[in-house]
Amino acid sequence: MPGPPIAFSYIGFVEQAPDLERLRLLPELIEHQRVRTTPVRANDFAEPLAEPSPFRASAQRLTFDDGSHLFAKLTEHAPADYLAAEANGLRWLREATPAAVELLYADDRLLVEPWIEPAAPTRVHAEQLGRELAAMHGAGADRFGAPWNGYIGETFMDNGEAGATWAEWYAAKRIEPYLKPSRDNGALDAADVTAIEALAAKLPALAGPEEPPARTHGDLWWGNVHWGAERAWLIDPAAHGGHRETDLANLRLWGGLPMFDAVIAGYTEVHALEAEWEERTPLHHLFPLLVHTTLFGRTYRDHLMGNVSHFTKLSY
Repeated sequence: MPGPPIAFSYIGFVEQAPDLERLRLLPELIEHQRVRTTPVRANDFAEPLAEPSPFRASAQRLTFDDGSHLFAKLTEHAPADYLAAEANGLRWLREATPAAVELLYADDRLLVEPWIEPAAPTRVHAEQLGRELAAMHGAGADRFGAPWNGYIGETFMDNGEAGATWAEWYAAKRIEPYLKPSRDNGALDAADVTAIEALAAKLPALAGPEEPPARTHGDLWWGNVHWGAERAWLIDPAAHGGHRETDLANLRLWGGLPMFDAVIAGYTEVHALEAEWEERTPLHHLFPLLVHTTLFGRTYRDHLMGNVSHFTKLSY
């Protein structure tokens, strides 16, 4: 069972961030070319958004005169709490596991982490990651959701309260909010929305044994696991109190994480998984697929509706 949640002070805006002068001045140093920047390719799919985003974020490798490096995420025209959501999530996860990458600095425009050279994944590191994920999930959360506004990619993520169980919360906060934007941009038809709503209503009977809120990464597809020479790192979270099966399910998305079986072997050394957890994987994929229909349009409709048909036994 998860232990009591860790007390945590959440940052919001620049005046609440750590007073690290060199890091605070990075945007100006970058603008005036006092720090060398190299774009970092995001571990995501290079597809056009269905609707233009009012803001954008870029990932950069920063190189200083002494040859040292840092990783930075910079935003333009982003909501004031956009980077704070990621910063809060990183710090909250790191309270529970050293696998979460360290946050060095965050303000309204900039988020800074150590630069970690990529390396090939190993089975030893995969098993270690599994054990650390189990410990992180076991640290728990006060409730489903989080006390900060959430974002996933360049769209919203409602971390508010809803219902008494994970199934009720998931239907209200991770499924329903993305139906209208996916319908409006043409990704889903009216019949698709009706089918998804019908499946959401059945979630309490499909979600498996009820569990207390786990401390989850929230966007744990393989691209948000960074393999380094010393370990696997968790990056770019959409952290919240959720269901631990969600993180494990998402590791199987878009081709899946290398050595996923080793991750599960390590995980179950620490925390057993409930029966039929693998059969519930498509339920946990509904949220990331709806995020993708919201952001990218109809490209992801067939994958999403295939998951729906898996449980409704109807073809879409």
